[in-house]
Amino acid sequence: MAMGTAITVPAAIRQGRPGLGIAYLAFAGLGLIWGLNFIFVKWAVHLISPAQIVLLRVLFGFLPLLAFAVATGALRWRDWRHAHHFAVMAVLATAFYYFAFATGTALLLSSVAGMLSGAIPLFTFVTAWAFLRREPINARSIGGTLLGFTGILLIARPWNQSIQGLNVAGVLWMIAGSFSVGCSFVYARRFISPLGLSPLALTTYQIGGALLILLAATDLHGIGAVFGDTRAWLGLVFGLGLCGTGLAYICYYMIVDRLGAVMASGVTYIPPMVALVVGTALAGEPVHAMDIAAMAAILVGVGVLQS
Repeated sequence: MAMGTAITVPAAIRQGRPGLGIAYLAFAGLGLIWGLNFIFVKWAVHLISPAQIVLLRVLFGFLPLLAFAVATGALRWRDWRHAHHFAVMAVLATAFYYFAFATGTALLLSSVAGMLSGAIPLFTFVTAWAFLRREPINARSIGGTLLGFTGILLIARPWNQSIQGLNVAGVLWMIAGSFSVGCSFVYARRFISPLGLSPLALTTYQIGGALLILLAATDLHGIGAVFGDTRAWLGLVFGLGLCGTGLAYICYYMIVDRLGAVMASGVTYIPPMVALVVGTALAGEPVHAMDIAAMAAILVGVGVLQS
């Protein structure tokens, strides 16, 4: 894409339609939900494996979605001609993404894992620049993305491995998950949004596909151990499942459709800050002065990107 090419922003922004306000509300809610996911994973990972956490998360997110989608008539047999797109999203934005983040969180402090998830917009920006032609790639979006990612680097400080809770393998898993979901934003914008399907239907197809993949690949031995800990299973069923999976992806498709892939990916700047606060307050994880400065850089980056 030539730098001098005129770039068209999403129609919702151009026209200022009422749904734009709802999209920004969903943007904030999704950031909060995803930010809490890391502490929920941390509570459960001492009892069951990361793969089992992901399987139960997807299962409890899918069942109420399926019931609601059937009750409202959102599903159509003719939608299955797009099954290949649903399968790609099931891998990129659910199965592999969730597994990579759960594995990374198991090896890191929940706050560090959450903060590393802020790398997602960087990968979204690169893939959007390479494959899309209708995204607002300009000086402000570049500057906002780089400023936000600088904040993430200052929090994670990968050059200083003496920091408590920093594990190289965990960092690599978080980067892999960030790359996967970052690519999914662009794939959804290019191939999923044009289908004109409802967010509820899209979410049901995606989560259902991921559930089939996970059922085939996960060892179920000992998976019931999580229900012996009230805090762990509540966080898993309601936090990770119903809200963090089902509700989250309805919001996800809405903001990708109405804000565009690059702007929508800015939602991933919120979870690092939420994870830092929650990890410090609920798990007693350490926080450093540089973390606070880095959060300020992330906030400014979000403001620039969303402008």
